Amino acid sequence: MKIGIMGGTFDPVHNGHLMLGSAALVQYHLDEVWFMPNGNPPHKKNTSIGSSIDARCAMTELAIEDVAEFRLELYEAKQKKVCYTYETLEHFHKTTEGAQFYFIVGADSLFMIESWVKPERIFPLCTLLAACRDEVSTPEKMQKQIEYLGEKYNARIEILRAPLMPVSSHELRERIRTGTPFSAYVPSKVADYIKKEGLYGA
Repeated sequence: MKIGIMGGTFDPVHNGHLMLGSAALVQYHLDEVWFMPNGNPPHKKNTSIGSSIDARCAMTELAIEDVAEFRLELYEAKQKKVCYTYETLEHFHKTTEGAQFYFIVGADSLFMIESWVKPERIFPLCTLLAACRDEVSTPEKMQKQIEYLGEKYNARIEILRAPLMPVSSHELRERIRTGTPFSAYVPSKVADYIKKEGLYGA
């Protein structure tokens, strides 16, 4: 089984996340894409997270429930400690026999991955799918980084072509807080949940 994994705070989950998951599913013929909210991300302080892990999991579940190949993965959400990618991938390898994992990242992560904890333990466990976003880096720069990581770590990395989402989760939170229309950027069920729960000052 070929499984894509997309981790993140999903604060809130938005259409860009879904487009990225769909692109990975189609371009690399994956059987499933797991959306994995992170309760304690190593790269963010708790003060930069706008809603609880329970709310973020609920929004993610609502966003993906109509796509049979999408699944909510709660492993990191249930951890009380900071989660590191290499530990998570090692766990999945032990618990999901015969699976091939494809870890979906943004172009920025491709250039920062050596600053992650124990990156050398990540590469043997998965193929990285790096989303090509022209505002972050050109395909030529990405290819150069892919070749560098391939030579240094024997990393398997592929470029993922994905549509551009014109707003980030941070910008969405600001839109909601200031009363600016935001429903066009998130699934309708997620927009309804945000309004009902009064998240981000809605």
